[in-house]
Amino acid sequence: MSTKETQLQEELAQARAELASTVDELSAHLDPRAQATRFAASTKQAATDTAGLFTGDGLPRQAGRARNVKVLVGVGVAVLALGARTALRRR
Repeated sequence: MSTKETQLQEELAQARAELASTVDELSAHLDPRAQATRFAASTKQAATDTAGLFTGDGLPRQAGRARNVKVLVGVGVAVLALGARTALRRR
């Protein structure tokens, strides 16, 4: 084999390895069980951060976690408002 053919084969092997690695990463990321695990961990973290907000720890410094706390508080307020509205209408 010529050096050019050898070099092409090496490049092809490297490209295949990179492609296999990318496919493995995508498979792991899109796995429903892994997604459910990440969602559960994120939900638990948001609940802990929200509890911290009400116990005097304030908002988390990370923007994503602070956003999750704000969303969770907003949903809680909306649920309470709808519950109060429903209770008042039944009277």
